[in-house]
Amino acid sequence: RKTGDDIIQMMVEALEVARSLGAETVGVNAEDASRTGLDFLLKFAAAAKKHGATRFRYCDTLGYDSPFSIYETIRAIAENVGMPIEIHCHGDLGMAVASSIAGAKGAIDGGQDAYINTTVNGIGERAGNADLVATVLAITKSKGFEGKYELGMPIDMSKSWEIAKFASYAFGVPIPINQPGVGANAFAHESGIHADGVLKDPQNYELYSYTELGRGETELVETGREICAGEYGGISGFSHVMGKMEVEFTSEEDAEKILELVRYANVTAQKPLVEKELLFIAEYPDIARKLLTLRPLDVP
Repeated sequence: RKTGDDIIQMMVEALEVARSLGAETVGVNAEDASRTGLDFLLKFAAAAKKHGATRFRYCDTLGYDSPFSIYETIRAIAENVGMPIEIHCHGDLGMAVASSIAGAKGAIDGGQDAYINTTVNGIGERAGNADLVATVLAITKSKGFEGKYELGMPIDMSKSWEIAKFASYAFGVPIPINQPGVGANAFAHESGIHADGVLKDPQNYELYSYTELGRGETELVETGREICAGEYGGISGFSHVMGKMEVEFTSEEDAEKILELVRYANVTAQKPLVEKELLFIAEYPDIARKLLTLRPLDVP
């Protein structure tokens, strides 16, 4: 079992070996920093700086930090030790991205550069790490960060969709449908108000465009904005969906009747309808109505 002084001595010895072998830049890693007292973190980081470390890496190894706690801790280290800080967060409490950018803000407000560790699709131990796309979007698009804090170099976000898919296939880890920017539902709209609003002006319900992330080219499925004819859909969104399938209604009243059947079918199926199901209901509404109102005892 090692004492705090033992740990610092081991770190210093490792630093000196790295420097003696010609390393121009050396960072030190504070494992499980979020469960370590601030006094020891300051002592550890100060010793590292004194012996030639050029960067201090703060690890929220168990995802224990909140954006509030990590901001205060990292700002204190930045102000008192005065060296660039690398931030490594986990998602055990669902706050990897939020804690990462809060920690970066703490370092910058403390007068130091910040380096955020990310992974593609947030893939990592247990509940994962801060997702690359979500982190960049948070820095460049979120209220309070946009235009105030800058990335160290430009990032071409147009490759986001392609890289996310590649990593998913390579690792065999599906992309969650609600993953910011690259999830299947990231630009999907079902609610009648939302569908109508986004068709009139995308900025009504989309903070950024799917084209910025390299989406929009139809593959096996739609990859850009998707309007869903679901349980809560409205006439505007429904007409848009059917129009893409070249289905036209003689009147809005006829469209409303079909929409009611589609809504009921969604409730019954407990999932969005596929194209062939929508076309069947539109072409054979009377048969569809009969099928939707059948009960098991009604079947001969």
